[in-house]
Amino acid sequence: MPALLRVAAKSRATPPLFILIPAIVAGACMLLPLVYLVLRALEADLGVVQALVWRPRTLDLLINTLLLTFGVLIATTLMALPLAWLVVFSDLKYKRLLTLLGALPLAIPGYVMAYALLGIGGHYGIMSQVFNYPMPRLQGYWGALIALSLYTYPYLFLNLRAALLGLDPSLQESARSLGYSSRQTFWHITLPHLRPALLAGWLVISLYVLGDFGAVALMRYEVFSYAIFTQYSGAFDRIYAAWLSLLLLGLTLSFILADSLLLGSKRWARTGTGAARTAVPVALGFYRPLAWLFLLLLFGASLGLPTLIIGYWLSLAPMLTDYSALLATFLRSAGAAGPAALLAAAFALPIAYLSVRYPSPLARTLDRLAYVGYAIPPLTLALALVFFSLRSAPWLYQTLPLLIIAYALSFLALALGPIRSSLLQATPSLEEAARSLGRSAFGAFSSVSLPLLRRGTLAGMTLVFVIAMKELPITFLLAPTGYTTLAVSVFSRTSEAMLAEAAPFAAAIVLFSSLFIGLVLTYEGKR
Repeated sequence: MPALLRVAAKSRATPPLFILIPAIVAGACMLLPLVYLVLRALEADLGVVQALVWRPRTLDLLINTLLLTFGVLIATTLMALPLAWLVVFSDLKYKRLLTLLGALPLAIPGYVMAYALLGIGGHYGIMSQVFNYPMPRLQGYWGALIALSLYTYPYLFLNLRAALLGLDPSLQESARSLGYSSRQTFWHITLPHLRPALLAGWLVISLYVLGDFGAVALMRYEVFSYAIFTQYSGAFDRIYAAWLSLLLLGLTLSFILADSLLLGSKRWARTGTGAARTAVPVALGFYRPLAWLFLLLLFGASLGLPTLIIGYWLSLAPMLTDYSALLATFLRSAGAAGPAALLAAAFALPIAYLSVRYPSPLARTLDRLAYVGYAIPPLTLALALVFFSLRSAPWLYQTLPLLIIAYALSFLALALGPIRSSLLQATPSLEEAARSLGRSAFGAFSSVSLPLLRRGTLAGMTLVFVIAMKELPITFLLAPTGYTTLAVSVFSRTSEAMLAEAAPFAAAIVLFSSLFIGLVLTYEGKR
């Protein structure tokens, strides 16, 4: 036992180099592209910078971006909050099915949702071709708002559902016993306790909307991300694109800071003794038809509409689609997403191990850096890697390895969470026992800790793989010439009004993502 204690104290004092060096390398990789982006932006003279930043167009982009972001937040709240309440507290039947339907829109990316909305109107839209009614095509602000809201509301719904499931019903019962009506109880008791879930969902949605490129580009609504791409692709001098990227990054960081300030340091857990009871379902009574009408409209718009549009264009696609090309495109998407998932796990593993087993200021810094890539808008990260490759590694520019690195950096945080959770559940005494029996630090890690992290590592890799399969902005800027993925195929064909040709690729994305989401929710039910 004394030998075991000495080994444990020594092993916890200094991290081994095989963990420390890869963790530092991963953190440096997160910072390096941003450094090059700043250096590229600072190459301009002060007068040029002022003329670029303070031009009226920049203010218009800022206003458009904020209008779209807050519009999506309002719309998603109006969708997600009633849905979460109905699923958790009401006496409606088929709640597991409703939960699945509430999460499935995550399988339909914003650019696919925009494709579905564009397929309704216009001369060649479904309304004109089937019903002989040339409905105006939905574009601009409202098109982008609807497309992004229908895709992102599940992020808020899942957060609110988890919060409502964990809410102690005695709080509501106490308020009712003190004379509060149902409406007063909701506004004064239930809603304040949902603040952390609301802020978490709003933050995720805000970051996505700020960084989205596909939906706003297809809807022709000019925000920062759309302007960054057009400025990068259409202008010889890309300094303005660099400054737009920095402005968008600053806007993103301001949303993250606002989230932490709004959340504050209040306690949200119940402090009484005993266990919380299960809430008694609320009888809807007269409002039951209205509840089902709300669900029908919500699921009809978020799931039925894109399924109908994709199905309609698929009926015209068999004569137009080369299914061997579709398979090749799917394999190209997987060929970039698969190595990116492996690289993200390789980056996340040493960072998670260092932060859990050897907590220190350095470990905390590296842990925070892992979330930088997820917080940076995808186009900003892609543009930073473009500047880095052109300046310091021209042999990497427009190559598959650079695309894989970008995926890994952008989605590193998704791999880090499951790995850290598995590591926290793995007791360090097992590894310390192996060290006391003569194993080296690397031997104890590889033979004891690494097998215990297998499930969390696979979960993190799966998350990265599925998200990377749908990624559009990074792919559009960094993919090698001619390396078209499913996302690029949908976007490029839709932007050229080739809706029937885009349908098989959109259907492949939706089908693949739906299978993954169904698998996750099935696993949740078994847990």
